[in-house]
Amino acid sequence: MFKSGDIVKVLIPNVINTGYDYRLTSDADIGAFVRCSVMNRQYIGVIIGNGDSNLDQSKIKPILEVCNLGHLSKNDIDWIYKMADWTLMTPGAVLRLIVNVPDAFNPPTIEQLYSFNFDKSIKITDARQAVCDAFQSNDNDAMSVNDIKNIAHVSQSVIKTMIKNGILTPSDKRLKNAESFNYKYCDTGTVTLNDEQKFAADTIADALKQNSFSVHLLDGITGSGKTQVYFDSVLHAYNMGKSVLLMMPEIALTAQFISRFEKRFGAPPVVWHSNLTSARRREIWRGVANGNIKIIVGTRSALFLPWQNLGLIVIDEEHDTSYKQEDMGNYHARDMAILRAKIANFPVILASATPSIETLYNVALGKYKRLRLMSRFGGAELPTIKTIDMRTEHPESYKIDTNSDQEIPGNLSPQLCEEISHTLAQHQQIMLFINRRGFAPIVQCKKCGWVAQCPDCSVGLTYHKRIDKLLCHMCGKTAVLPNICPQCGNEVSMRGAGLEKIQQEVSVKFPTARTELVSSDTIMSREALERLVTKMENNEIDIIIGTQILAKGHHFPNLTLVGVVDSDMGLFGTDFRASEHTFQQLFQVAGRAGRGKIPGQVLLQTYQPEHPVIKAICAGKRDEFIASDMESRKNAKMPPYGQLIAVIVEADKEQTLKKYCEQLSNAAPILHGGKIMGPIAAQIYQIRNWYRMRFLVAGPQNANLQPIVRNWLNKIKQPVNVRIKIDVNPQNFM
Repeated sequence: MFKSGDIVKVLIPNVINTGYDYRLTSDADIGAFVRCSVMNRQYIGVIIGNGDSNLDQSKIKPILEVCNLGHLSKNDIDWIYKMADWTLMTPGAVLRLIVNVPDAFNPPTIEQLYSFNFDKSIKITDARQAVCDAFQSNDNDAMSVNDIKNIAHVSQSVIKTMIKNGILTPSDKRLKNAESFNYKYCDTGTVTLNDEQKFAADTIADALKQNSFSVHLLDGITGSGKTQVYFDSVLHAYNMGKSVLLMMPEIALTAQFISRFEKRFGAPPVVWHSNLTSARRREIWRGVANGNIKIIVGTRSALFLPWQNLGLIVIDEEHDTSYKQEDMGNYHARDMAILRAKIANFPVILASATPSIETLYNVALGKYKRLRLMSRFGGAELPTIKTIDMRTEHPESYKIDTNSDQEIPGNLSPQLCEEISHTLAQHQQIMLFINRRGFAPIVQCKKCGWVAQCPDCSVGLTYHKRIDKLLCHMCGKTAVLPNICPQCGNEVSMRGAGLEKIQQEVSVKFPTARTELVSSDTIMSREALERLVTKMENNEIDIIIGTQILAKGHHFPNLTLVGVVDSDMGLFGTDFRASEHTFQQLFQVAGRAGRGKIPGQVLLQTYQPEHPVIKAICAGKRDEFIASDMESRKNAKMPPYGQLIAVIVEADKEQTLKKYCEQLSNAAPILHGGKIMGPIAAQIYQIRNWYRMRFLVAGPQNANLQPIVRNWLNKIKQPVNVRIKIDVNPQNFM
């Protein structure tokens, strides 16, 4: 405990500091949150130890306030520094991920709030539905104009019109306080685990009792009841007085999950995600900091809440690439969660039907314990999986207008269409999967070859029929679809197929079928996904057409046919993980079929039926495929048999970028057993008018590359208009 007047070192949540000395104005301990000033700007920092600047005491600023709200433990501070060492972020940048709700230390802001008038009969537009969803995602609490705008992603004019029309009404209602989230949980006894599940649950329960670090891979086929197993572990940890984090790759996954949770535990979880009001984020952050909130279901940012007595982390769909953060620092939430558990000495559960190769590698080394669930819960059968060879099965073209002579090339093979017809006749549901948004990914002139491209990014524009515009999938810029080529004046054609084009084909070939599109363009909130799930459960949809959102976690008992329109899409990327990711995605999509009493069928349209990924999925030989892929990586010395660090350099001027990269290249160290490759232009060279080049640092499995990269980059002064992103073990090579 430090006394008033002592000089302490305080870590500030910004990207440049390693801590500053301050004079305490009241007693405080290591880990306490304090308010202090840096260059006349106030921050909430954390005391990390004794002051060491050796400055004259008269020059050391006083702490403005010792905050009486939670604290970080010594383990938490160790975690911050170890995470910084691994990711090459600064400790202050890691702390910024924790102190990401500065309002938590201030009194509630008094501002005008509005309620949604659900009784008023209104015309529902997309913008108004988004506002409605924003309220529902916050339990219909009153919201400020700023919260409505930020969560619903609508303009101020939309909100003003809704206020003027009485759809949004002024409200004096105050938002929930932290005590509102202080739920009490118990086992309602609604689920009985089978022998396989009980063995897994008992094994994890034993690890919890030992109060020691361990990692358990819950490796279960789709529909095997992994969720109910880790629910059992959650209850054990909760009953021991521990806090529990349930991490999900995307908050949209919780549409059915929350109802399952409440049914098992008698109360809902507290949910943490980006679509919360600032006041609700404040109260949840405070509730975790003071220990009132014990269980959180959240996305990767929930890992950085100020946990008190955290005793278990569950990472669902642990293989999912959404756990990799690439905006506010590059880190992998799964790996940082395991690091946090190791330092604080508590167990971690990784759950997946298609575990990542890095995880399976650690299982092979004996670092992680694997618990396998090999049968579907409730006796449901695994679907049969077959290929459709598109080299011989030629899709029939179709006409939108029967009076027109124009025929549009089809994308659905005769065999798939026949199975769709049969499934519809049996009053069962169908999923068509294509991981490509919009209507057509390429808009091109047939004569001169002009292609519609984003003026700010090095990517083509995709035509979206729903909004009748061209859209950049990198920066969101839109443009009008030209009637004629802007270069030569000839006809413009649309090539390739997105899910909107598949829906068009389905509507022509199966005119009575009720269809629904599912992508990030149509599912903007958890509430939108819940509406879709309800419609599927009520059999109000016959054919659901979607992207990878459909691949994860959903349970539709009457869905018996899954058709993958383009199984080859991810097979031939430049990323060494392309085969693994494609296998995981197709395996997860296939797992949506036949989860009820009726067996399911999966049809993969492919031009590569002999490809190892396709053959492994059809034969159900997941482990054999993984063993082969791991051997390939071992030979190539790719992770987990080697290490990679990507250094991405960005500048607003090409000449500045090239000059700085040349300086870095000339200063690059020689690595023994490794190498520094580059610089080369990034695969997407320009994003939002910033130009990008990449270096790739490769080293052997036991190499300690981080200090080498840090020292290398420190040799050359970084220009003010240059940004550097460091990505340890990158998942994305764009």
